[in-house]
Amino acid sequence: MRFLHAADIHLDSPLLGLAARAGERAEMLVGATRRALVRLVDLAIDEQVAFLIIAGDLYDGDWRDFMTGLFFAEQMVRLERAAIPVYLLRGNHDAESTMTKRLSLPPNVHVFDHRKPQSFRLDDPGVALHGRSFHTRDVTDNLVPSYPAPVAGLLNIGVLHTALEGKPPHARYAPCSPADLKAKGYDYWALGHVHERAVIDRDPWIVFPGNLQGRHANETGPKGATLVTVEGGRILDAAPVILDDVRWVRVAVSLGGGGISRAEGERDLSDHLTTALGDARTEAGDRTLAVRLTLTGATPLHRRLKADPVWLSAEAEQAAVRAGGDIWIERIQVETRDPAQGAAPSGDALAELAAVLATLKNDEQALAPLLDDIAQLKARLPERALADLGLATLEPGGGGVLADLLEDAEALLLDRLSAGEG
Repeated sequence: MRFLHAADIHLDSPLLGLAARAGERAEMLVGATRRALVRLVDLAIDEQVAFLIIAGDLYDGDWRDFMTGLFFAEQMVRLERAAIPVYLLRGNHDAESTMTKRLSLPPNVHVFDHRKPQSFRLDDPGVALHGRSFHTRDVTDNLVPSYPAPVAGLLNIGVLHTALEGKPPHARYAPCSPADLKAKGYDYWALGHVHERAVIDRDPWIVFPGNLQGRHANETGPKGATLVTVEGGRILDAAPVILDDVRWVRVAVSLGGGGISRAEGERDLSDHLTTALGDARTEAGDRTLAVRLTLTGATPLHRRLKADPVWLSAEAEQAAVRAGGDIWIERIQVETRDPAQGAAPSGDALAELAAVLATLKNDEQALAPLLDDIAQLKARLPERALADLGLATLEPGGGGVLADLLEDAEALLLDRLSAGEG
């Protein structure tokens, strides 16, 4: 007997501020959670699983319209026709009090009660499932003690949405310890809330399947569900199954080669990017890639990389085409350095600029007007835009983000002033 354990589907999750950068790919990204759910249902039917568990956060929050609910219901009808029941628990994102819209679900979908723990007994194949949905988003009590005792002679499965004792950056909802779970005497704990797959224990099995589909650059790598195999009333294996439709990856590209000229560096840049993106595409298979690029190393291109983001973006897009497949460059982070860093620039204008900037970096009084200007900018921008620009944590003092901004300004100005050097 096999069953599927999924969680954190976040169906129709919004773009989290990506729409402006995604352009024509925005619709593709929004649809990724739907396509991942279709893959989950396909797998359940192909494997003829006994049942499917969804351990919280099926939805990302209240529906904008009924289309989200209709899509889920359509997929559940497919499972109904295959005689596969579904056991659904509500988490913090789709808590009972959060959802104002409702649709009737097919009879094969069973939702755990939010008022008290509820058990579902399946005499064939000999399983008892125990769980309790969230009533409100902020459940801060340990729910485990209220769960019922295991049913003798059956495989007992606990379904719970929790961060356990805390797994940053996930909020500490329904906190409990692995010891609390083990003491309950169940055979398997189907957890949700943490978006990284994790097997906490194997005696009994305590498993986070991770989310079904990555939604941004902090949710990288393969995503999916867990396929559990049971034989003779004992769990033999809980294996990951990869179901994501769009794969988020972080790709670091070293441009180290301080001895080469700027012209040589420009010729090599596309090759370096193409190779790195091609490797990432091969690893992800036929999935669409959403890539955050980080450029590192000492390179004579440093100033231009900092000063000309439009050119750099075009080079990266060209490399993505050469690498093959469907690759979207979500963002490029430039963390390179100038091979001649520390040496005084040649030329009267360059030397004077370098001296001014060196003094400015350590002069809080001189930096004050800049901080005032940036404060006015921050007051006009939404928090999400500030985060995208790296300004959310800007503080007085010349360190951190402000130092990065000054370094970028220096690279841009020196690049413009030295443009005649070729």
